[in-house]
Amino acid sequence: MRVTPFIALSTVAIVLAGCSKPDSTTSSSVIEAASAAPAGRYLPEFTASGDLVLPKNFEKWVYVGSPLTPNALNNGKANFPEFHNVYIEPGSYDIYKKTGTFPEGTILFKELQLTLPQQHPDGSRDEASGRGFFPGALNGADVSVKDSKRFAATHGWGYFNFNHSEPKAATGKLKAAADCADCHTANAKKDMVWTQFYPRLDL
Repeated sequence: MRVTPFIALSTVAIVLAGCSKPDSTTSSSVIEAASAAPAGRYLPEFTASGDLVLPKNFEKWVYVGSPLTPNALNNGKANFPEFHNVYIEPGSYDIYKKTGTFPEGTILFKELQLTLPQQHPDGSRDEASGRGFFPGALNGADVSVKDSKRFAATHGWGYFNFNHSEPKAATGKLKAAADCADCHTANAKKDMVWTQFYPRLDL
């Protein structure tokens, strides 16, 4: 039987697709996360060395709040002198709202945003809406991931930094417990999350 060129090309395409290799910078856990993700959820992706891949399309996720601790109100040495614009992955948010529990694979994305230059000693400035603190340049990001097995040593959550500058790094390294997890353990209201600052999560 004669094989038409269309069928032959289709067959080649299928074979090539089956032989393609994943990006060498990512481990099998990345592929597993993508293939195992339930409909409507984006799960964390890790490199072979355990670094977290910068979550995709985070700016379209559910926004939960923006705490602010400016330098001018913290003796010029705030740990995070920026707005903390926090987002949660939508599929995880839906589960949390139904169950009251953050599911495995939950990602919380904290995009850092500097304030506009101060005009007054307390760090505030005058704008058309009045005197206050106003968002300025973006300044990197921090991300937390819930994985009870991978991060058992830090109560089930891992914390990653993607630069405190722009552009954000493509991957983030796991932070030491003393850098993030210990403070969350001591002060966060629920399951290592600062739900006391985020009304949408404070169930």
